Amino acid sequence: MSITWRARWRSAYPPDRTAKQPMADSGTISSSLLIAAIRRAIDVLVAVTGLAIAAPPSIVIALAIRLETPGPVFFSQIRLGRMGRRFVLYKFRKFRHESETSGRMVTLKDDPRMTRVGQVLERTKLDELPQLWNVLIGDMSIVGPRPESLEFADCFIGPFRHLLDYNPGLFGPSQVAFRNEGALYPPDHDPHEFYRTVLFPDKARIDLEYFPRRTLLSDLIWVLRSIAAVLSPPKLPVQGISTALRVPGDRSIRRRSMAANHADKV
Repeated sequence: MSITWRARWRSAYPPDRTAKQPMADSGTISSSLLIAAIRRAIDVLVAVTGLAIAAPPSIVIALAIRLETPGPVFFSQIRLGRMGRRFVLYKFRKFRHESETSGRMVTLKDDPRMTRVGQVLERTKLDELPQLWNVLIGDMSIVGPRPESLEFADCFIGPFRHLLDYNPGLFGPSQVAFRNEGALYPPDHDPHEFYRTVLFPDKARIDLEYFPRRTLLSDLIWVLRSIAAVLSPPKLPVQGISTALRVPGDRSIRRRSMAANHADKV
């Protein structure tokens, strides 16, 4: 009976891989399964609590969206999850409804598709509140790499494939570093190409520097850092990206980012 339970748990929540992982013994496997179980329990607890707390402001946001422009309250899109599994991600709608089915797959600074309510949601990140539902049902975690749209599925090549070893999340190092991502796109570059060749690789390297060495404590610190980044005044994008990202138990990410170097040249 215990073997059956353990096999089912490993299938549902496989342990995180590390960059240099020795041959696992029974003790290592049990420890990994325990940590995975604790993380999942924390995800469920935070998601349930967050959804309850977010219910009143969510009603206000929904009314504001419907009053300003016609269309649905929620924006939904297929994203890539752990091991490449597809799932439906939910957000509060920021754009005019007719512009969501065509056009760019990235959001630029002062994006003309964005509504006035959407601009507030973008600055405060309140548009991501519905993703607590994604966390609750297991599509996402509280801490993890951001889930990419199918448009950029071909970016997961070489070492970047290992990003799919982890459940995507609301908070994390790249979310803090790229808090003001929309301001990074040069006006004379194709946004999709710039994301593929500069921003995505930079995000991936930051996340792959952190997640193989993550701990429960460092995850908590990144949640707090992410919240602080949202509440603090916007910084220049280059400053945000090139800042050293240090957490207990992790190597410091002190290198000059590709996006920062590129921004200096344009």
